[in-house]
Amino acid sequence: MSILLALIPPLTWGATGIIGTKLGGSAAQQTFGESCGALILGLGVYSFFVIPNGIQVSGKIWLVGLGSGLFWAVGTAGQFIAYKKMGVSAAFPLSTAAQIVANALLAASILGEWATVKIWAFGILSIALVTIGALAIAARSKAEKRLSQARPKSYGEGLLALLASTIGFALYFIFPNLLVKFGFISHHVRNANNGINYMTAMITPQAIGQIIGSLIIALVVLHERQLFRLPTVKNFATGINWAIGNLFMFISAANPTIGQATATTLSQLGIIVGTFGGIYVLHEYKTADQMVKIVAGTVLVIIGSILITNLKIL
Repeated sequence: MSILLALIPPLTWGATGIIGTKLGGSAAQQTFGESCGALILGLGVYSFFVIPNGIQVSGKIWLVGLGSGLFWAVGTAGQFIAYKKMGVSAAFPLSTAAQIVANALLAASILGEWATVKIWAFGILSIALVTIGALAIAARSKAEKRLSQARPKSYGEGLLALLASTIGFALYFIFPNLLVKFGFISHHVRNANNGINYMTAMITPQAIGQIIGSLIIALVVLHERQLFRLPTVKNFATGINWAIGNLFMFISAANPTIGQATATTLSQLGIIVGTFGGIYVLHEYKTADQMVKIVAGTVLVIIGSILITNLKIL
């Protein structure tokens, strides 16, 4: 059952880029709208689970949630910019590969989730499979390579946006458990009810951090002047969809039978939903040779993900 819950994030997150692109809006409008949607779900969790179960939301938990949400805003804004510069079917796989490497290695090394040489060996192998698969999915067609020696300028700008996105998302993922590692949050608080209490208590503060971060990025960095418009409101739906995956990802990461490294890697299986959704829903054209690479890459991603879910039994 735990693994089934960990498979909810890839379904919802894989659809996030598709939903956001369909609903439209600038990167700033999409990020802020998604933040507002996350707050709607967060308030629901707070009202119908946290309060009825008497779960404590301390000042420290508020700080953890706000910090995680601010990092998320950086990651999401960068990702939406990359979608516009590169296309969803190209940006999503590269973003996925970068996040898998960063999140798994941070959780394994800093949080100490990979305790033996054998687990490290298979863990690195699984990351390599997923990364190679993601790069294959994002590869250019033979025709594109013949017609142009270099990617368009917008592609390079998209890569820079993905770098900022990867750093933001890595910190957003690891921050709640990192502060447990440093003693800011006690293990007693963190481990209560298999981590469910801590993670659900953090969801609403996290959503507020997301809104603060997305507002700062929209107004100061992206100079958005039409933030409070219909596209922002429409993207509330994007945020609710994303927030469902976020909730179950953090619950899975807190569960000792799964762990952060496995939960974050599984969450990136949304690459399959995002890539094929970009092709068949958003009608992003792919040549025959690209489709071969996409299918082969998808197989590698699945094999790597299955391997990393079984590291605990090695």
